Amino acid sequence: MTAAKRDVKHFLQFKDFTRAEFDYLFERTRWIKQQFKSYKQYWPLSDRTLVMIFEKASTRTRLSFEAGIQQLGGSAIYLNTRDSQLGRGEPVEDAAQVISRMSDVIMIRTFEQRIVERLAAHSRVPVINGLTNEYHPCQIMADIYTYIEQRGPIQGKTVAWIGDSNNVCNTWLQAAEVLDFTVHVSTPPGYEIEPERAGLHGTGHFKQFADPMEAAKGADIVTTDVWTSMGFEAENEERLRDFADWQVDAEMMGIARPDAIFLHCLPAHRGEEVTAEVIDGPQSVVWDEAENRLHVQKALMEYLVLGRVDS
Repeated sequence: MTAAKRDVKHFLQFKDFTRAEFDYLFERTRWIKQQFKSYKQYWPLSDRTLVMIFEKASTRTRLSFEAGIQQLGGSAIYLNTRDSQLGRGEPVEDAAQVISRMSDVIMIRTFEQRIVERLAAHSRVPVINGLTNEYHPCQIMADIYTYIEQRGPIQGKTVAWIGDSNNVCNTWLQAAEVLDFTVHVSTPPGYEIEPERAGLHGTGHFKQFADPMEAAKGADIVTTDVWTSMGFEAENEERLRDFADWQVDAEMMGIARPDAIFLHCLPAHRGEEVTAEVIDGPQSVVWDEAENRLHVQKALMEYLVLGRVDS
């Protein structure tokens, strides 16, 4: 195995990487997943340490990163901001200086995107955005890889986003620009996307629809998320009313393409944003999608630490 040296690179938003880099990462994901499924040991990050910083709780993010680094031969250290000096007022910049001198890669799951950017600006090692209020790039890497694995290239395809214009939606919009596909977005009034907040360069890769059925018509992927994201719990009752007509059901999947797949980043609320018939039905690939967080993040950590690898 050989790896080229390179400067420190971070993954803070989806648009931080080029299409060529994603093509490489998706191919590495395929190869790394194949090794895993074949019970073949692959330890390119032996003796390397991942520090995971959590301000927002998670099941899938912690499991996928912690298991991932271990499967690559490294180790993980879990830090919760409530139990560290970060939760007692230590500047992010100071924490970055110390943590990056004692580890090889950092993943942070927090609220404001600015926190991730400040951490990366003062880190000597790669920083990965595990989720912020604005973006969720690792999730969309897994989603797109899942589509590629199930159906082939995503270029030129149509993704229907039904529901809240949240961090996952923002990242789908960025991905469409980088990888050249289209996102149909349908949100209730008052929850529309904000192109500047999503960090878009233009409007050529998305269309907005008042009617969610129109957004789903002919789509290759239909995807959604919970109606009430972390930090918006106080709005839950209002959101349940506002989003009532934005549920992904069998009728909506029926007007997408016959081979369309359903994606959801999980956890899901059956009977709210999606019916049980859809999420547990034949077009749903949410369990493959969840597992693929593990494999795309292994490819990502390998790339950020070692650069492009020939193996």
